[in-house]
Amino acid sequence: MAYQQCKDTTETIKDETRVNLISEAEEIFELIRDIKDPEREETLEELGVVRSDLVQVLKRDSDDFYSIRLEFVPTVPHCSLATTIGLCLRVQLQRNLSYKFKLNIFVTKGMHFTEGDVNKQINDKERISAAMENPSLHELVEECLREPTY
Repeated sequence: MAYQQCKDTTETIKDETRVNLISEAEEIFELIRDIKDPEREETLEELGVVRSDLVQVLKRDSDDFYSIRLEFVPTVPHCSLATTIGLCLRVQLQRNLSYKFKLNIFVTKGMHFTEGDVNKQINDKERISAAMENPSLHELVEECLREPTY
């Protein structure tokens, strides 16, 4: 696994010290790796859409608040389901993480023709809420999040 490539780091952002927490990043990767691709039978990890080195977790020293940055790489630059993949990632983490966090999900820079639009959609609370109210989209997300049967 790529975890060995990561190192705990500390950085100062706006006069706050934040610590990059590798164990939390590993936990997040474990939660998202088996999400099924919306169009295929493979998981997002098997397709290279999610990778452990694209997960970053920062924690402010002052409280128990975590900032999570997650990037993903669509299988093709014109992937029509990139926003659905982002929605699946968000729903999976919101359901399974027990601590307070801010989640930012991004298409890896240069990997999608409309990455700005996709990033805006998957980080907008109102759009996410509206998307999950759509019965067919809700069903698709649930299908992607279903535990794999081996």
